[in-house]
Amino acid sequence: MTGYDDKPWLAAYPPGRPPHLRRAFSTALDMFDAAVRSAPDAAAIHYFDRSLRWAEVDRAAEAVASLLIARGFAPGDRLALCLQNNPAFVVGLVAAWKAGGTAVSLSPMSTEADLARSFAAFTPSALLVLDDLYVDRIRPILDTGDTGVAVVVTTSGLDGQTEDDPRIFADVDRRRPADTVDLAALVDAHLPGPGVLAALAQRRVGPSDVAVLAATSGTTGPAKGAQLTHANLAFSAQVYLDWSGLAPGEPVLGLAPVFHVTGLVGGVCLAMIAASPLVLTHRFEPAVIAAAAARRRPVFCAAVITAYIALADSPDVDAADLASLRLRYSGGAPIDPDVADRLEERLGGYIHNIYGQTETTSPSHAVPPGTRAPIDPDSGVLSVGVPVFDTVVRVIDDDGADLPVGEIGELVTTGPQVIPGYWHDPVATADAFIGGALRTGDVGFMDADGWFYVVDRKKDQINAAGYKVWPSEVERLLAGHPDVEEAAVIGIPDEYRGETVKAFVVPRPGSTLDVDAVIAYCRANLTAYKYPREVEMVAALPRTATGKVLRRALR
Repeated sequence: MTGYDDKPWLAAYPPGRPPHLRRAFSTALDMFDAAVRSAPDAAAIHYFDRSLRWAEVDRAAEAVASLLIARGFAPGDRLALCLQNNPAFVVGLVAAWKAGGTAVSLSPMSTEADLARSFAAFTPSALLVLDDLYVDRIRPILDTGDTGVAVVVTTSGLDGQTEDDPRIFADVDRRRPADTVDLAALVDAHLPGPGVLAALAQRRVGPSDVAVLAATSGTTGPAKGAQLTHANLAFSAQVYLDWSGLAPGEPVLGLAPVFHVTGLVGGVCLAMIAASPLVLTHRFEPAVIAAAAARRRPVFCAAVITAYIALADSPDVDAADLASLRLRYSGGAPIDPDVADRLEERLGGYIHNIYGQTETTSPSHAVPPGTRAPIDPDSGVLSVGVPVFDTVVRVIDDDGADLPVGEIGELVTTGPQVIPGYWHDPVATADAFIGGALRTGDVGFMDADGWFYVVDRKKDQINAAGYKVWPSEVERLLAGHPDVEEAAVIGIPDEYRGETVKAFVVPRPGSTLDVDAVIAYCRANLTAYKYPREVEMVAALPRTATGKVLRRALR
């Protein structure tokens, strides 16, 4: 008996919180439709100085879905969304579902080459995209004739608001490409009728249908298409709702990118299931986020820890601006305890850990509201939380056998949020999913009370002369140096040890820190095989669009 079947984590659940979730909806579209029925005239989206009502979002999505069907969009076809945190993302997402299809969520920060690969992999037949991105990066791809995109709808980040905040839109102009359909004009001209409604009624999606194809973050290799089903989204949205205690109608701050699973589920889908307004700001800029929070008084937000760090480091952000945020969550990367303490002091609220992957439709673990995550006394790691409703997580060894409590191994997750696999990639699916369970690739352990701790990525482990070195341990030490802004650690080839440790260090502004001082500091505080033999001082670390450090790029 290894302890996982006993589910010791249930003791950490707040009083009255059941271990099982009573699901209110079977599809994500059902969630949206319920919000429209219950609160048609309530705000669905706040975007700078303007708001969209639920009925208006519904009508806009209906207009796009009707266009798609008229242009030959078939059930199961894919609508690619390449947008920032704009109202158009929500409209396009619902439109894809109304038309019986799947939304493909693409990062607007992608290069032309990355976008071309995504089009080849996911074969969308339609596209909703920012007009400047279309002109600059996507039109050349479509001009090759190698894609199946039959219709392109464009929008501008300037649409839907009148403030034109220069902190966000200084370099943005409306382009209105003549070879595309303009979203605003399409919606204005839309006249719903019985024929339209009948056509859409025939396209109803089911729980097992793929709602969103989400590209994995690609920190360890090329991005794959995670198939998020309607059942996955409906379950995980309700997990956020029931776990956090968000009340219906309480505003949700879109702090994470909506094209990422955290922003999609912990932002867009949570707002749908709670019939709550979603506060969007096109893109992340600390002062603009703070101003939006002060104006709209959101209660919930979820984002990677780097977003909170940016807010804390901005001289233009006051903790009072964020005072309404009763429920603050961070996922995507482990949080250093010292960083968590600093953010709480600077931003005026405790940030609860959440943990999961794109493949678990966001949360598999979370820290219960009102509870502070424990710190492992041996490793100094802050817990990522306990498994959420209906979720079982095990820690296994390299042979797939359960490890005892406290021993480090790979985390394997089973639950209703685990996706069925990757889009058209049976090899990757077979490698990651075993009997419906996800091999996360993350290494960690469970303590006797059922709290889980993530040590590192399995693929990032360094083998120095047979000794295991976890990069995160060295990174935590470096983060504690007063002259280090941030650091990342990788393994590099070494003739004597096979592998050895190399650190990339970003010094604090004004610091005179040098390589020798960093090595000496690490040597004095780490076991001999763990301290970095090489150190490179850099101005910044490469990151994904969602803030994760790209160790692959450093290698």
